[in-house]
Amino acid sequence: MARYTDASCRLCRREKQKLFLKGTKCFTEKCPVERRAFPPGQHGQSRRTKISEYGVQLREKQKVRRMYGLQEKQFRNTFERALKQTGRTGETLVKLLERRLDNVIYRLGLAPSRKAARQLVNHGHFLVNNRSVDIPSYLLKAGDSIQVRDKSKKLEVLHASMKRMKDTAMLPWLSLDKAAMTGVFLNVPERADIPLNADEQLIVELYSK
Repeated sequence: MARYTDASCRLCRREKQKLFLKGTKCFTEKCPVERRAFPPGQHGQSRRTKISEYGVQLREKQKVRRMYGLQEKQFRNTFERALKQTGRTGETLVKLLERRLDNVIYRLGLAPSRKAARQLVNHGHFLVNNRSVDIPSYLLKAGDSIQVRDKSKKLEVLHASMKRMKDTAMLPWLSLDKAAMTGVFLNVPERADIPLNADEQLIVELYSK
């Protein structure tokens, strides 16, 4: 399957905001968005400011897609799934993205980034309800438990990530037992509670063209 192999920080610069793709680097002075807050490339600093309606919608879709680390086909399939469900399509899309196993592991603080979470899941370091799951796109349901495999509990990346995760920063629909290295997906969050700086309605409008 195709995957992005170029510098992750270029994606943040292209969207002119932090997408938190590099873990702790995003919180330091080394973050390129802090030093070069303009798109990459020879035309990055051009003074052109006018952007079409389509361009605005496209940038919003690209921002959210890159933030969650999905390829275009994966993102479009998630949108199609949201379209078939009841309720506001944009909000449903965001909720589906938040239910992904790799995202929940990142939100729990068990990985420094979603990219790292995907790699850990692919390598079989996690269990869901005591069953092995190595699919990052696996959608969690309310009450599902995520455990670190016993043989994986000594991984430095897990401990380093948990040390940086403050208890007060835990989202209300998640709980984490640091000692047991176990998390619980308590319930599907409401859109207002999800810390995502994006206008998902623009994505709906883009795909509706």
